[in-house]
Amino acid sequence: MKLLMHICCANCALYPVSKLTADGHEIRGLWFNPNIHPYTEYQNRLEAVKRLEMLCDTEDTNPPIPPLEKGGKRGFKVEYIDEYGLKEFLRNVVGNEDNRCEYCYTTRLEETAKRAKDMSADAFTTSLLVSPYQKFDMIMDIGRMMQDRYSVEFYIEDFRKGFNEGRRMSRELGLYQQKYCGCIYSEMERYISEKT
Repeated sequence: MKLLMHICCANCALYPVSKLTADGHEIRGLWFNPNIHPYTEYQNRLEAVKRLEMLCDTEDTNPPIPPLEKGGKRGFKVEYIDEYGLKEFLRNVVGNEDNRCEYCYTTRLEETAKRAKDMSADAFTTSLLVSPYQKFDMIMDIGRMMQDRYSVEFYIEDFRKGFNEGRRMSRELGLYQQKYCGCIYSEMERYISEKT
């Protein structure tokens, strides 16, 4: 199956990409995360994904990266929509902060579904499905809605069992490890919870 995977970060991409590739799927990545703030955080995550893409084209990595293409060949291509969307994000969630995740998931999954249809992919999915900190059921509902809207399958697999494995791989590869979901509100909540 030819899959387009939305990638929220390098850490969350490692396990699903490795698993799906081992299962015989052809994976292409899509970086589109206008929800990540502040700009330094956005850049850190973007650079980590670019580094992962580069490492996947390298034969001798330490530690070794599982093959990311069928037949044991390395390679993982990512399309980048490099848009830092602070203003648009805030315009769409201010006054409705408790529902910001719905906006965030919808924006990213809709763009992924559109691109999957344009490239004649068999399906689309997201690395968000690996994190136990994300709203799994909401992501599935929005993915199914985009499946219906764009007539391209939303591939659902519960990758959460591989979350710690992906983080371990990421640490060993020296990739950036984020400390919060991505939006400015989740950053605030992280630091407030550390104080209490």
